[in-house]
Amino acid sequence: MKPFLQEVAEDLVAKFGNQLENCAIVFNNKRPAAYLQKHFADLIGKPFFSPSFFTIQEFFACSTSYKIADFYLQFFTLHRIYNQLLAEEKLETISSHKFFPLAKIILSDFNQIDADLVDAEKLYRDLEDISVINKEFDYLSPEQYEFLSQFWTSYSEGKHKKQQELFIKMWRRMPKLYHKFHATLKEQGYLTNGSVYRHLADDITNHQEFISNFDKGKVVFVGFNALSSAEAKIFTQLQEADRAIFYFDADTYYLDDASQEAGLFLRKNLNQIGLKNVFANQESLMKTGEHHVNVFKVQGQSAQAKILNNILEEDYTDAESVGKTVVVLADESLLIPTLQTIPTTFNGSAIDLNVTMGFALSTSSIFGLVDLWLTSQLEILQADKVTYKNVEAFLTHPLTGLTQKMRDKILTALLEENKVEIDHKRLLRQSGLFEAFYKKIDNPQHVVTNLLDVLDFVLTRLSNAKTLKKIDAELFVKTIQELNRLHDTFSNHIGKEEIPFVIYLVQKSLQAIAVPLSGDPLNGIQVMGLLETRNLNFDKVVILGFNEGIIPKSSIGNSFIPDSIRRVYGLPVLENLDAISSYMVYRLMQRAKNINFVYNSLTDESTSGEASRILKQLEYESGFEFTYNELNLDVKTESFKEVQIEKTGNAFIQETLQKYLDKKKILSPSALTQYISNPIDFFFNYIAGIKEPKEISAVVEANEIGSILHKVMEYFYQDLRQSEITAERINEQIKNVPKLIQKAFNAVMFKHPDLVMEYKGMQKVILAIVDAYVNIILNQDISQAPFTIISLEQKVEAVISFPLNGKEESVKIFGYIDRVDVKDGVTKIVDYKTGSDKLAFKDVDELFNSDGKHINKALIQTLLYTFAYEQFSGKTCVEPNLYIVKTMNDPAFGGVWFRSNRQVLRGDFLEEIKPIFLAKLKEKLAELFGSPYFKASEIPDNYKYSIYKTLFGK
Repeated sequence: MKPFLQEVAEDLVAKFGNQLENCAIVFNNKRPAAYLQKHFADLIGKPFFSPSFFTIQEFFACSTSYKIADFYLQFFTLHRIYNQLLAEEKLETISSHKFFPLAKIILSDFNQIDADLVDAEKLYRDLEDISVINKEFDYLSPEQYEFLSQFWTSYSEGKHKKQQELFIKMWRRMPKLYHKFHATLKEQGYLTNGSVYRHLADDITNHQEFISNFDKGKVVFVGFNALSSAEAKIFTQLQEADRAIFYFDADTYYLDDASQEAGLFLRKNLNQIGLKNVFANQESLMKTGEHHVNVFKVQGQSAQAKILNNILEEDYTDAESVGKTVVVLADESLLIPTLQTIPTTFNGSAIDLNVTMGFALSTSSIFGLVDLWLTSQLEILQADKVTYKNVEAFLTHPLTGLTQKMRDKILTALLEENKVEIDHKRLLRQSGLFEAFYKKIDNPQHVVTNLLDVLDFVLTRLSNAKTLKKIDAELFVKTIQELNRLHDTFSNHIGKEEIPFVIYLVQKSLQAIAVPLSGDPLNGIQVMGLLETRNLNFDKVVILGFNEGIIPKSSIGNSFIPDSIRRVYGLPVLENLDAISSYMVYRLMQRAKNINFVYNSLTDESTSGEASRILKQLEYESGFEFTYNELNLDVKTESFKEVQIEKTGNAFIQETLQKYLDKKKILSPSALTQYISNPIDFFFNYIAGIKEPKEISAVVEANEIGSILHKVMEYFYQDLRQSEITAERINEQIKNVPKLIQKAFNAVMFKHPDLVMEYKGMQKVILAIVDAYVNIILNQDISQAPFTIISLEQKVEAVISFPLNGKEESVKIFGYIDRVDVKDGVTKIVDYKTGSDKLAFKDVDELFNSDGKHINKALIQTLLYTFAYEQFSGKTCVEPNLYIVKTMNDPAFGGVWFRSNRQVLRGDFLEEIKPIFLAKLKEKLAELFGSPYFKASEIPDNYKYSIYKTLFGK
């Protein structure tokens, strides 16, 4: 079918011929101008002087010598005036940061009031009157009160009156604010877009100089739909003065049917306002044209883009003609998945693709670096420190250009120190990019200039290294342009602002930047947003994100003007969005042969999983040919495959195991208990050497709490151990516990026992937890006093021999015993535990059963210590004690002795168990070195917390 703009071009050439250059052609957006010029060139077939092309905003702006004020100039002007009004009312002024979200709503309302020629004073007076009624008429019935107080339903009863009073005061000052705001801007030589519309609409004949530019031609308005009151009035005046003609892209299918929301604004333009459509009485393309509709129901957001290769396959090889194929992103967040899906070549030929939407700076690495700089500056301003995670992000950012060697060196040093926050001065000492990046902002005026210095440093480095990508270069240019613009705007307004607020403004401004991607705007597959399709036509249309809530949108945006007042004054309401969305979709369809709607059927926080109501409506009434496709992604679970690591025949494993037998490597009790619990974990940890990467975190891990407790107890008894420990001596030493805890915390967390620091947040919580644990242990020790301490944190080694393949082999074990003490002639091994260990055990056999549920790692470890200590010291009858701080005071499960079936593991029972334990230990060692495989335990609880779970398939 013939595109709408081709029809417009043919009619304009027929009407104006050589006088076409005297016309001004006005669109809603810039995109159609290139298409109309192409059609003119094809029709005229020789060089000609082009008519002038404008967007509606550009065209109206030509009517005044005033400049259009950008958002930030409007905001600072509005804030200053608002605070002046508050001061006049003897009320407390409002800070910029608190006023910013309020200002966005007020400015939006002001612009809408102007564009729709509403009397601002009358509107705000009505709002005040309604609020007073709602506040004063408390005697009304609940039903009446509910009707009058609809606007206040979002407020709780307790805040009801206060909020009403605040709004009444605000609406009283709104007319003053409105008039003073516009007057102040005008004094500075600026207008808002809305005020330009209002001034032009008052009487366009007063702007003779403006409209006389087109005396020899006409002002041609093409493809408009929803008009503001100002636009409608201006259009009417131009039509009455015979200065304008109008081309509306309409179809009788929805224009003549009052129930069709797609024709709502066109009916208003033509029937109520009285604008004349050059293309009146055309046949209905919706009814007579051939339309085939494919509906694709897919599961997942990105899956909508992934289906494009199926829909566009034939277009990859035949996408040269103008107006052939368009991919419309109703949900613009699908741009990246779309670009990742459409290939650059197909069957050896390049794919001609043009993206009109622009690539968002906020999704680029450049914005990531800028955002990191802004965040780091806030941290420096607050505490003269930068968090480790932000320093790490800076070091590893692709644009910083640091060498891998330097990154590793700095990160390793920081990991060793385990510092959650790094001192600002230390970062500055690194010089180079560090100095530029971490230079502290000392003045709000320097926020933008300091950021420009950082970008200039990075850009120069990338250029010199010749590693600057084309898209990055364009993003850099756009970012620097925006920052320079902000600097010009900010220079006269932010002298007294808080630096964090200026940082916030810069962040918000840069988030809105988008850079056009290269491509041919006429040929090939076009990718664009729904608004950009206005006036354009394509044979094949693919709309992604065709979900309810996205098209049409479910919200009109924030406003202080309630729906009822908006309707009275003719301001846009939610139904307007429905009508606009419907029109844009129907207009695209009326000339398209192949239409494809793709929607996400999954429900999540961003979508309801429902297709747009427009699709439902078309299905019901259009009579088009519909084909339904549903993408079902079957959930397949991979069948379980048992992972076994074969020892025999693997030279590396055999060599590593042999090192233990040759005493070149020593087994720790924790290594043995890891093997007993889950043999395959032993392989990954001690044979393959796969370790969990060390991380710095403000959260203290459970094992670190245990290490701190061990250190505290070592410090506590260091001086007392010289003579017998009595209850009195323990009580005397208790006063030093807080200092000892801090010393132990610094030693474990920062490798610096004597560090002086201020503890905060979670650190204070950890100190309190350790303090409680220490007191539990000391209470136990007081109850056991007097006793004598033989050693603290003593390293012990022992050799265990066992039979392997018909000969005797042996391994060396070592460990650190928390404490060895003597009471009543009995030597005791004391082990502190902060976890959920248990004193109870079933029997010795079950201790070593890797496929059993009764492994007690704490008992195995303390019995190993007992065996090693007896071998090391030559003593016998050494007794294992376990101090489990979480359960020591429990009357049922407390105490310090292991027990099995009510028998306590001490005295004769202990001596009876020791040789049985040793025999089973030797059997397990023979299995470790002699069995053919390392495999996983059959009991999932035995490796519940294993970091290697994903490696052995469970």
